[in-house]
Amino acid sequence: MRSSLLKLVPLNDQTSHDMLNYIWGGLIVLSLVFALTSDINDFVQDTYRNDVPLPVTVTFEDEYTATARRQHLSVELSDSDLIAHYGDSSMTGSTWEGMLLQTSAGREIRFAEEASLPEPLATICNETGQGDCRGALQGTPTGSEWQTAVTFAPVRWVKMNAIAAAALSFAETAVTLALGLIGGLGLWMGLLKIAEASGMLQALVRVTQPLIRPLFPKVPKDHPALGMIVLNLSANMLGMGNAATPLGIKAMQELQTLNKTEDTATDPMVMLLTMNTASVQIMPPVTLVAIMGLQINQLFFAILITTGLSLIVGITAVKLLGRLKRYREVTS
Repeated sequence: MRSSLLKLVPLNDQTSHDMLNYIWGGLIVLSLVFALTSDINDFVQDTYRNDVPLPVTVTFEDEYTATARRQHLSVELSDSDLIAHYGDSSMTGSTWEGMLLQTSAGREIRFAEEASLPEPLATICNETGQGDCRGALQGTPTGSEWQTAVTFAPVRWVKMNAIAAAALSFAETAVTLALGLIGGLGLWMGLLKIAEASGMLQALVRVTQPLIRPLFPKVPKDHPALGMIVLNLSANMLGMGNAATPLGIKAMQELQTLNKTEDTATDPMVMLLTMNTASVQIMPPVTLVAIMGLQINQLFFAILITTGLSLIVGITAVKLLGRLKRYREVTS
């Protein structure tokens, strides 16, 4: 009788690849359906009031000059005009700085780049502006204060455009991440080959066996998998995730040499996976350090205690569940 907590899918199994493709395909279809439904709803309800003028009050810093190409001004949107225009009783107006641009094509207002406009004006500006919010003005200015209306460019397919932009952005991120991992994988796999050929790996196994053997009793003494496990866990503890990845893969490959079946994980494989998932973090992960900087020091003890407890719980769960009949498989 052999204990097993986890079923494995072989890496060359086409079924697993197809399943992942179906999952990703389903998620993409669902996101597109959601986006299309949302955009159609915007069309039906005319959420952005495309091509409908919005009343505004324009106040010039100085008297309006018909020959000036640009003039500084302030734009006031009242509560009542916003509520009547967009049908949202929660909207509140305000006054924003801007610029009047006069060309042969007409007069255009451009809000200051730092202007924080309420929704859905903010979305309109993001979709139609070029770093700022702009719209065409109606009529001719009179005096220093001008009651007029602004018409923004039509806004369509907001959600679909957002999904397309996110897809392109994450595709770029994926390529950048993959290229970055290639160097790390190549370096560490090369170092492993050197350590194995020079006998350093076997020496490491002999030194660490008293500590690691109780957790992996089914792995033979002096087996190369023990050295890989030690290196993998050490890299995780030191926050070197990129280094831990190839070491963990190599450790699993070594453990697979002790496995009589291809689709069922052995207890040592399950234990290694659990310890990787709930790894003690003596040093914070590099990614977290890059995001938080020196502020990460405030979380050091919290991270150490949390990951230590999670490791204890994980090891205990593997040991206990491995003894239950429902998790054991009878093999010849």
